[in-house]
Amino acid sequence: MIRFHFFEASDIKQFNKYFIDYINFGGYPEAIFSESVRENPQRFIRHDVVDKVLLRDLPSLYGIADVQELNSLFTTIAYNSGQEFSLETLSSQSGSPKNSIKKYLEYLEAAFLIRIVRRIDQSGKRFKRDNFFKIYLTNPSLRSALFSPIDPLDELMGAMAETAIFSQWMHRQNFTPYYARWKNGEVDMVGISTKNLKPYWALEIKWSDKYVKEPLKLKSLLRFCKENSITQALVTTINHYEVKEVNGIQITFIPSSTYAYTVGLNTIMI
Repeated sequence: MIRFHFFEASDIKQFNKYFIDYINFGGYPEAIFSESVRENPQRFIRHDVVDKVLLRDLPSLYGIADVQELNSLFTTIAYNSGQEFSLETLSSQSGSPKNSIKKYLEYLEAAFLIRIVRRIDQSGKRFKRDNFFKIYLTNPSLRSALFSPIDPLDELMGAMAETAIFSQWMHRQNFTPYYARWKNGEVDMVGISTKNLKPYWALEIKWSDKYVKEPLKLKSLLRFCKENSITQALVTTINHYEVKEVNGIQITFIPSSTYAYTVGLNTIMI
């Protein structure tokens, strides 16, 4: 059995507290060292992001005249980071035409505030029409700033752990993440080989430890791996690290916090 090599925390509960700090304040070192910023991160980061990037002159370079509409769209995306969207749903929710939404998304991605992740099917193939896609904040602390900081028991913790992990991968210039979604299943992140354009690894992001004891409930992941001849997969947890073989597939369970740290560290070392 081949084992992946990951950073292991000597005190995972304490390390998870640091992970929550990263999710809430990580993109802004001032929040770590300044008590006044930590007490009111919304005011500091709103000014840094909304005023400087969304409401000043920069959007006009992209032909964006209605910066309030841009701000409203970004707020919607920030609240729902990691969710699946379409131009139709965003247009319907905002009341803006699809062409405007497309222009706003292009700007937000160019400003490195969001990252659009494309969908593949259960066979690992791109859809001819990219009607649906996921959008992630490039920095999870943007959501905490626009709304409120989260804690480990927050119902949004899973989505923010997913955003935090994706944000670490976004710094890899030569890597494009995908997600797989089909009628009855989904896999959070898939790596596509540049040589044969086929999936060669898969990751399921969970803020839960229950799947370590009940790995057969990872039906979508197991099905995707089997169909694409993937023999190893990763599943994140809260506290547990363990390697199991399930239906012929080696699954490495690893805490979300240490996995995110490992990806970030490896990115720096490349």
